[in-house]
Amino acid sequence: MTDKFISIEGIARRYPGASGEQTTIFENLWLSMGRGEFGCVIGHSGCGKTTVLNILAGLDQPSEGAVIVDGQAIEGTSLDRAVIFQSHALLPWRTVMGNVAYAVSSKWRKWDRARVRAQAQTFIDLVGLTGSEHKRPSELSGGMKQRVGIARALSITPKIMLMDEPFSALDALTRGTLQDEVRRICLETGQTAFMITHDVDEAIYLADKIFLMTNGPGAVLAEIVENPLPKDRGRIDLHRHPLYYAVRNHIVDFLVSRSKTFASTVTDHDPRNVPVVRPGMGEPTIVSPPRAVDTGPARDVAC
Repeated sequence: MTDKFISIEGIARRYPGASGEQTTIFENLWLSMGRGEFGCVIGHSGCGKTTVLNILAGLDQPSEGAVIVDGQAIEGTSLDRAVIFQSHALLPWRTVMGNVAYAVSSKWRKWDRARVRAQAQTFIDLVGLTGSEHKRPSELSGGMKQRVGIARALSITPKIMLMDEPFSALDALTRGTLQDEVRRICLETGQTAFMITHDVDEAIYLADKIFLMTNGPGAVLAEIVENPLPKDRGRIDLHRHPLYYAVRNHIVDFLVSRSKTFASTVTDHDPRNVPVVRPGMGEPTIVSPPRAVDTGPARDVAC
């Protein structure tokens, strides 16, 4: 696994307020992930989680700072970064095959129809929709629509799969099934994934790293929880692991109390050296500052 495959370096996002003053959602945010890692961001609404994801996707720009992926600064959208949204965002007039094939043909424009469909079929099969290729979104359940969204994202073989609470609108059984599918796929393919969630158990099940954000506006990355549970953990026996409740209680305690009081109680917080905690496994350590990349002068973004 390559260190700092994703490197978020001192980014901020500010918006003009009604009185003419700027509102800072977050600032001086430093965060890194290795190739093949699964990272989850947890924090209360308004802390800038989705904004960070949109900046990673190239759908938004930071007010300052830079984001580096695989050694290249992000300067806009790219098919190297696939996004799965809360809603399925499918084209309603296209079939399952048509939706996935459209993504494939967008990336590989010179491929002929047969090759495009073969690539699409591979990922339709991977998410368990074999036999439903001819169906349109109106004929699919909510869970099936999200499977199409996952297949579409994976079919372009992205460097990063970005997910903005993709299972939040689904019932518990469907949500669990899709979590299992995403976990299996990421383990089998070595996919790097960055996910926004409000679900603590989802984060513990899926993520290698869990990034804890304080309340916004003016949010900061307070801690990085390195998941101490084994990589091959399963859903059925997850809660039986001796470290499970240590991890869960640590995150819940942060969300319920420490996220609200962090700014007033922690006076020596260094955004470039955020504590890494491994609940149940000793004292926190400190993350080394990410490698600085010269991307030119910081840009002020007009809002």
